[in-house]
Amino acid sequence: MLYRAYQTSADLLSPLRLAAQYFGGPAWNAAAERSALRQMSAVAEVYSRLRLTHSRPAYGIDSVTIDGEEVRVHEESFLRTPFGTLLHFRRDTPLVQPPVLLAAPLSGHFATLLRETVRTLLRDHDVYVTDWHNARDVPLWQGGFGLDDYTLQLIEFLAAIGPGVHMVAVCQPCVAALAATALMSEDDHPATPRSLTLMAGPVDCRINPTTVNKLATDRSIDWFERNLISRVPWPHAGCMRRVYPGFLQLAAFMSMNLPRHKQQFQRLYQHLVEGELDQAAVIRDFYDEYLAVNDLPAEFYLETVERVFQTYDLARGVLTVGDRKVDPRAIRRTALLTVEGERDDICAIGQTVAAQDLCTSVRPYLKVHHLQAGVGHYGVFSGSKWNGQIYPRVRETIHMAAELH
Repeated sequence: MLYRAYQTSADLLSPLRLAAQYFGGPAWNAAAERSALRQMSAVAEVYSRLRLTHSRPAYGIDSVTIDGEEVRVHEESFLRTPFGTLLHFRRDTPLVQPPVLLAAPLSGHFATLLRETVRTLLRDHDVYVTDWHNARDVPLWQGGFGLDDYTLQLIEFLAAIGPGVHMVAVCQPCVAALAATALMSEDDHPATPRSLTLMAGPVDCRINPTTVNKLATDRSIDWFERNLISRVPWPHAGCMRRVYPGFLQLAAFMSMNLPRHKQQFQRLYQHLVEGELDQAAVIRDFYDEYLAVNDLPAEFYLETVERVFQTYDLARGVLTVGDRKVDPRAIRRTALLTVEGERDDICAIGQTVAAQDLCTSVRPYLKVHHLQAGVGHYGVFSGSKWNGQIYPRVRETIHMAAELH
């Protein structure tokens, strides 16, 4: 009922939003010289931006600068599965650099949220990304997709890339990335990651619990299933699939910083009225990305809430993938880098570095932790401090591990 009500509302408002998009478009913003017209155009623009979209935005990475030269980049589908595509950002250069799999979160946004992370990694690496599909577009006959499936999908993607690969996991997939590396290490798999970078991920949520952690433990898993899981309505390809709607996850995220979001839309209006179109474009581009929502398979969402945030399976040593128990002590030859942000209010200090204590067989010289001062959750993988201070540590870890092998 919840998803149907949302869809009905979106359908009814669609003609009005389309009109607002037209009258609030960049052409009208630029052409409207008189104050009254600009104000009307600005109102239409702001209203048109207050909408959710359900398709992945473009990455828009056409080139990258390598050693002072501009190199073309081609986005290619390397391997496609029902719930995700392994994207390869192929560069027009004969330069051989370490292959890196960037494990993106499946948490209500598309993997394009890591666009800047990808762009930065491309300077020194051959980059692949887990590009997760919107669950509402996956037909019901394709089956379910849970936390185990995510982990096994990472293993499949790593195997497809082949020996010598490195893995960087951002936020939520840190648990699955660590589990995949442990299982591959135990099997002596040739594509076991040579280095594993875990960035702002919930490895042990018992440490310094945040508001997000407390919300997960305040209710039973049955409550989450009864109140947050909906079936995809017709006419979407995934009709009748049980999902955790992306619009609910976005509402939860926005409620944590609602005054800031209101202020940003006020600034957007003001920039448009004043004719400051470049400043307006920055805000517009951010919200085009932020308001693009991705539905999660119900199995994945519920299993993540229960096994990661409620029962702490990995930290307690009881995590399983299928019928196999995950043992981080099996990781021996993979270099480990953990990264945390000082002001992270989603994944607090201590939750990611806990991986260092779990991986007891990794030699000390292969283990590094970086605590970045002055950044919140998103600053760990985007922004000036990511580029200037965090990324150099990531690059050093990858290239050091590549040389040791």
